[in-house]
Amino acid sequence: MNPITRLFDIPSYQLANYNLEAAFVTKYKGIWKQTSTVEYLDNANKISRGLIKLGIQVNDKIAVISSSNRTEWNTIDIGILQIGAQNTPVYPTMAIDDYEYVLNHSEAVFCFVSDVEVYEKVNSIKNRLKFLKDVYAFDEITGCKNWKEVLALGKDTSLQAEVEKRKSEVKPDDLATIIYTSGTTGKPKGVMLTHHNIVSNVLDSSPRVPFDSGKSVALSFLPICHIFERMIVYLYQYHGVSIYFAESIEKVGENIKEVRPHVMTVVPRLAEKVYDKIYAKGDELTGIKRKLFFWSIRLGLQYQPYGRNGWWYEFKLKIARKLIFSKWKEGLGGRLDLMVSGSAALQPRLAKLFAAAEMPIMEGYGLTETSPVIAVNDMRNFNFKIGTIGKPIDHVEIKIAEDGEILVKGPNVMAGYYKDAELTASVMANGYFHTGDIGEFDSEGFLRITDRKKEMFKTSGGKYIAPQLIENDMKQSPYIEQIMVIGDGEKMPAAFIQPAFDNIKSWAAQKKITLENSNQKIAHDPKVIALIQAEVDRVNEHFGHWEQIKRFELTSDIWSINSGHLTPTLKLKRKNVKQMYQHLYDKIYRTEKYS
Repeated sequence: MNPITRLFDIPSYQLANYNLEAAFVTKYKGIWKQTSTVEYLDNANKISRGLIKLGIQVNDKIAVISSSNRTEWNTIDIGILQIGAQNTPVYPTMAIDDYEYVLNHSEAVFCFVSDVEVYEKVNSIKNRLKFLKDVYAFDEITGCKNWKEVLALGKDTSLQAEVEKRKSEVKPDDLATIIYTSGTTGKPKGVMLTHHNIVSNVLDSSPRVPFDSGKSVALSFLPICHIFERMIVYLYQYHGVSIYFAESIEKVGENIKEVRPHVMTVVPRLAEKVYDKIYAKGDELTGIKRKLFFWSIRLGLQYQPYGRNGWWYEFKLKIARKLIFSKWKEGLGGRLDLMVSGSAALQPRLAKLFAAAEMPIMEGYGLTETSPVIAVNDMRNFNFKIGTIGKPIDHVEIKIAEDGEILVKGPNVMAGYYKDAELTASVMANGYFHTGDIGEFDSEGFLRITDRKKEMFKTSGGKYIAPQLIENDMKQSPYIEQIMVIGDGEKMPAAFIQPAFDNIKSWAAQKKITLENSNQKIAHDPKVIALIQAEVDRVNEHFGHWEQIKRFELTSDIWSINSGHLTPTLKLKRKNVKQMYQHLYDKIYRTEKYS
């Protein structure tokens, strides 16, 4: 078997080593349908031949937009890659303006969509898409071509020699994909990843994730348009893991019980939701069962790996696992041995509780620009430390700059931003990628993120939020004087808002509404809150659903330089403002004090 150097080598490796009956499993109309490794490769070849018949050339870009992970996505992916074209995945819930930008900027010539909702978005801007020739859907949609038409075109095997020729000409350093991520300028930026970038990340992450190769079952539900889930799916394929695709994020709980996975990826927000459901059920208990439940949680919150709490703690933990934690595991299918977490910081209490319940969450760290994994925890060989993101993976070098920024060098670092040499140069220096995150190594070599150099942040669901963009739009309202978007590591974005008191008084006079004369009372007046809510709702429409402000609190203070809200150049002093309004922050998120 030739070494794996290109992404399409991975399915061939699976065929040679595992030849699964259930390489992929997707549910259609209530029934799980298996696709074997043989069928997967056969269909990928059909897609390649069909695309060649449709005129696809080397380096053409093909967009794939899917609301859920499914077998078709992966078949299309390999079909595109092995003829030297590039797969440009698009996040399905992007705003329509971003759809237009990405499809035009990438010069996508074809677009594959999953369902009618995505199709209607693309179709609504079709006359503004300069390069797009046609759209194909996975579902049957009236008026839209179906992906099976491309499969049918590819039944003619006479073009397989051309497929093989193109495969042989794809080099490891050739571009494989362009992944568009949120940009601080308001437009998504296209991260160029080569075959070698992603393949190296698959192979170098592999020793950190224990699989029973050829026997394990995974559940995939995080969006595969993100490099985190996409790389993991390639990693599953490399290890002969059967991959079941959840129907939707809403049905993950139901699908976990059906599939009974051994492994899955999560974002912290999902772990929070799972724990919240478990906690709510425990809260309904009475008597001795209730006491045992909360005793187990208190015990779990003290968890340290490798028996560091001593034999007495381990003895009690054994009891808690038998009486309480085993039921948690059963509720998640009964076979879940490992979760891998990325995209945002994991709360230490969740790491402790799930490890105590023998379903450890291995937290890692990375960015789209690093394909993505830079460092990750591993339960084996004393490589797991709660509150850290683990140790760097093989062949990835991390340096901490003088200002504390994490700098990365390795085969996983992107080729650059598409059509933006200036932006590329701004994040690359002396061969190192500048992550924008501040971090430090502890005495044992574990990496910890301590701060963010950039103002962008992620919610606990792993979604990027660019606060300035939202703030600038919101401040166009005549009734919003100042606003600060918050929510780093939380389940949703929210905001502190200083109303434009003079304009609100004028509005009230016009509407013949009586307001109290104090800012304190105006900020608490239900009519004013409703006015601001209407303004927030209006501006929210400009943003993707994950960026929208879900809650806000009004402040009665006038934000100023002298009061410490603003710098001399009138920029927000974000840490100051958050500290000033910590009580409002707690009110929004009902923050728990975790151990």
